[in-house]
Amino acid sequence: MKRNLFILFLMISGVSFAQQTIKGTVMNAANDQPLENVNIVNLNQVVGAITDEEGNFKIKAEVNDTLYFSYLGFRSIRVRVTNDWLKYGNVKVKMTEIGMALEEVTLNSVKLTGYLEIDAKNIPIYDNHRYSISGLNTGYEGGDHSPGAVTKTLRSLSNPADLVYNIFGKRPRQMRKLRQMKDDENIRDLLRRKFDRETLMALLQVNRSEIEEILNHCNYSKDFMKTANDLQILDAINGCYEEYKALQKN
Repeated sequence: MKRNLFILFLMISGVSFAQQTIKGTVMNAANDQPLENVNIVNLNQVVGAITDEEGNFKIKAEVNDTLYFSYLGFRSIRVRVTNDWLKYGNVKVKMTEIGMALEEVTLNSVKLTGYLEIDAKNIPIYDNHRYSISGLNTGYEGGDHSPGAVTKTLRSLSNPADLVYNIFGKRPRQMRKLRQMKDDENIRDLLRRKFDRETLMALLQVNRSEIEEILNHCNYSKDFMKTANDLQILDAINGCYEEYKALQKN
């Protein structure tokens, strides 16, 4: 009995040691100044954190977890959690600033006459309608940017499982992270402000073309893919994956 209690104690101690909150400080590699509002995501535990005004952060992690650091204007990095980090506490993480070349942008002005009836016709309107079919979790886009939406919808109903199997079927572990990503408020806030897909690619272990392939097979328009923020992309992929799972069960 005592031996069983001792083994149970060791197991509980091991879990409490493995699953702890680690601390760190993020700094600018050029001048060692702390960086505020750096986003940190544990790619294994699927939890997020953000640095305070002194560059400090806390996040749940285990040994060998990978932390993903991203900050506007700086090169994103991945850092592996080591035993020394857990043992000795605060670790300094330095990020390198990157040069950002701005492309020339041409703005097309809209000449207004002052007459509402005339000006309303001159202002471009993007007609991207979104509709859904009862029984499916995903909506479908219509309008000028997706003229074949109805055809795509009918095709997906006739042979739905094969459309995204090559992505979802081969990555079950990564796709199970979708719900965790949706539930973590820090990750949602991060994705809401981003449009580069980098964090999504790191978490789901997919590349940019595969993200576009998923959305294309789930009948999202190219206009949506170009303009949506990363949180909207996450919700779209999650909805497509939930539909895929339901169809696989059937």
